[in-house]
Amino acid sequence: MSKQEPRIITTEDGSHSVYLPEINESYHSSHGAYRESIHVFLLYGLEAWFARNRGRFPIRIFEVGFGTGLNAWLTLIWAEQNQVPVLYHTIEPFPLSEEIYEALNFTQMDETLTHYNGYFKRLHKMDWDIGKPLTDYFNIKKEKTTLQDVQLYPTDIVYFDAFSPKKQPELWEKSLLEKIYTSMNPGATFVSYCAAGHLKKNLLSLGLRTG
Repeated sequence: MSKQEPRIITTEDGSHSVYLPEINESYHSSHGAYRESIHVFLLYGLEAWFARNRGRFPIRIFEVGFGTGLNAWLTLIWAEQNQVPVLYHTIEPFPLSEEIYEALNFTQMDETLTHYNGYFKRLHKMDWDIGKPLTDYFNIKKEKTTLQDVQLYPTDIVYFDAFSPKKQPELWEKSLLEKIYTSMNPGATFVSYCAAGHLKKNLLSLGLRTG
């Protein structure tokens, strides 16, 4: 049987996601990719941390799963609009093809953000494994590697955006969560779309509060 290629789907808020037939999983919530990224990662992650830690710069973010690049792009916009320096470290062992990421419609979701549209493709096209500034306030390092192999830096905010525990159970094991936890600065925030009981249990056992 030939390999089934990733394909673009449209989620409930009108924004795209990428569906992988081989594992029957999409990169974002079917209820709304754009909405999920803003609500889960920007509001409960970046905004919540910033509200408690104003004046602590730069903000260091680690993302598990660069994927479509949506979280990184929205974070870049936040950094520019708030003029707050962000150091963004993200990993992705299987980057999307140019054909896929150039067809994604995230830059069409909010007409007030058209000034930042060009940065979306630049995020995808930039070299892997080399950290560099993309704007005055956003420095990013993309690594084509796995959570098991990556070397982590001190982190203020973790965007844990891996595939679901049913599809990638190894990424949700306590040993890898502990690897991330040991890199987190005092007062750091760990945020994920997943609300599974075993994840909360593991995070609590590591000393993190859950909500």
